[in-house]
Amino acid sequence: MGLFRLLFWIAIIAAAFWLWRRFTRPARRSGQDRQSPAPMVRCAHCGVYLPREEALTRADQWYCSQGHLEQGPKPGGR
Repeated sequence: MGLFRLLFWIAIIAAAFWLWRRFTRPARRSGQDRQSPAPMVRCAHCGVYLPREEALTRADQWYCSQGHLEQGPKPGGR
């Protein structure tokens, strides 16, 4: 009878913990609330990918920094 009582209390404590965690967690957002990933572009000089909003552009080519913009595309293309 002692083992049954111990298992009963363990089950009650586990259920209480599960309910507490369920109601104290913030609600999950639906897929519609999530932001879509930022479009990425590749630096024409070094090949690094970066968000388009952070990139510099010249002649339909994207660059990761002012230095690479000034150096232009790497010879041989990538």
